[in-house]
Amino acid sequence: MIGVEEFFGSSAFSAPVISPGGTRIAYLAPCGNRMNIWVRAVEGGGPRCVTADETRNVQNVFWSRDSRWLLYAQDEGGNEQWHIFRADPDDPEAPAVDLTPYPGVVVLEPELPVHRPGTVQVQMNKRDPAAFDLYDLDIESGELTEVARNAGGSGFFLRGPDDTVYARGLTDEGDLELTRITPEGPVRIARFAGGDYPMGGQPFQLTPDGTGVWMGSNRGTDRMRLVRLDLATGVQTAVDSHPTFDLDPRSTVDPAAPYPLITDRATGELLGVRYLDERLEIRALDPGFAEILERLTALSDGDIETLSADDSGQRWVVTFEHDRDPGVAWYYDHATGASRVLGRAHPHLDPALLAPMRPLSITSRDGLRLPSHLTLPIGVEPVELPLAVLLHGGPWFRDHWGYAPAVQFLANRGYAVLQVNFRGSTGYGKAFTSAAIGEFAGAMHDDVIDAVEWTIAGGYADRSRIAILGGSYGGYAALVGVTFTPDVFAAAIDYVGISSLPNFLRTLPPFTRPHLANNWHLFVGDPDDPAQEAEMLARSPITYVDRIRSPLLVLQGANDPRVVRAESDNLVAALRGRGVEVEYIVKDDEGHGFVNPENQIDMFRAVERFLARYLGGKAPAPTE
Repeated sequence: MIGVEEFFGSSAFSAPVISPGGTRIAYLAPCGNRMNIWVRAVEGGGPRCVTADETRNVQNVFWSRDSRWLLYAQDEGGNEQWHIFRADPDDPEAPAVDLTPYPGVVVLEPELPVHRPGTVQVQMNKRDPAAFDLYDLDIESGELTEVARNAGGSGFFLRGPDDTVYARGLTDEGDLELTRITPEGPVRIARFAGGDYPMGGQPFQLTPDGTGVWMGSNRGTDRMRLVRLDLATGVQTAVDSHPTFDLDPRSTVDPAAPYPLITDRATGELLGVRYLDERLEIRALDPGFAEILERLTALSDGDIETLSADDSGQRWVVTFEHDRDPGVAWYYDHATGASRVLGRAHPHLDPALLAPMRPLSITSRDGLRLPSHLTLPIGVEPVELPLAVLLHGGPWFRDHWGYAPAVQFLANRGYAVLQVNFRGSTGYGKAFTSAAIGEFAGAMHDDVIDAVEWTIAGGYADRSRIAILGGSYGGYAALVGVTFTPDVFAAAIDYVGISSLPNFLRTLPPFTRPHLANNWHLFVGDPDDPAQEAEMLARSPITYVDRIRSPLLVLQGANDPRVVRAESDNLVAALRGRGVEVEYIVKDDEGHGFVNPENQIDMFRAVERFLARYLGGKAPAPTE
């Protein structure tokens, strides 16, 4: 077996990004016991660690436009109170500087405007915890200048090269609205049906000339395509679309996921668009980029994950996603045609020992196509195996082909791993997402059961040895599995999952409240309405703890601001009050998902023991 540490220890090389000047590459790698920022020259010169965070992994890095500074966002113990830090690539011994040292404040959507070098534009709830205002932050001095004030908690700003500010937010009815901010108040430019944008809409980006917005749209079609919205008239014009794929939706929920638009770093012009179905497809919209894309694609049989280029557009750093060869980074010089591997995220993992992830399509009982993935352990006959049903969070997210350490870990322990993109998942058309309205613990769970039955009927899974597990919404889905269908699952793992839908919504951070109308309130309900609260409780696992008879492992971050610790505490207390044994692990330095490697390793050691005990997979090696 491959060791737990090999799957969940720190990455050796990740998140590389080339400087605008094209002479240096910043990336993340271990320094001390945490992931920190490193810098190395494109040609010659050894790598140098330029941050020294000893408490929490650094998870992102980007260059200032003049290549002088490195910037990154960091929170404290998983509380998601993000601050912007500055590191000096020329002075590795200099401590990183918190440019937004305001207790309790959250910084979102940092941008480096082409027309305002030396500043980072941020949105921050410094004035009001429930509303984000727009600021310019001087990178050198740390001086903060308010640019626009939120007029009512409605959401996020765009700013043109002429300093005109636009706001994107929701109406009281849940529709998406774009307004122009004027001294007399906001002026509406366009309004869109909120149900088309459960998570607010991505992409949504100003064109370089400031006269339009590139945005995703399903107006008149089920598929999300790219349009240009004219800011003077509000008229949409088609830019690009795929005949069968949606725009890649992942960055709407996961800021670390690739953004669907690929733009020129120096000019902001549109180069290409990402679409995602079983595999990623990038469509080039610029002839020069089309030639570069062809060369980059030839470097690997994986899918392009991250891309960065210098201001000349000649030097590129690209990472590839592959189901069995995680995180390979390449450097490519278009002027010379030269290319070389920069690093691998997990060089110690042999792709030959990892399991292929097979995309497949399963039909639900009411005829929906459920895009799914099945990963089978290598070296064993794929017949009546113990099955781990691993469900994604969101639920407005999706699983996709690529390297997933949890999937590979489970397959290495002898489990077949089933991932189901149940209705409500994004990227498969508007109708597929909308089919989840009112279907929490209903048809969404039926989709999971239908996929399980498909796996059993195919001979892959042993009906008596099936576990259900997941994080966030996936944790809720695992709890639904052992309360609404208690005879199906031999064990369950709930990782930062929801047990009570009303309590979950009432304990969300204040700044999320104006953005719930077209997602949680539309799909699940509003707990302030007694009738809707009763319906939400009827779909909450906490209501049915007396039905739980499958062994349960619960994992929780103490500082989780989204699914607060009470969601797990209350569930565990209710079970233990009935005399039911439940394993409960809380990490005091984590939030909505474990980041630090020792916590990841502890978690999956517990998962390994738990599933070996109740499903009969490979047991962990005995300790001395």
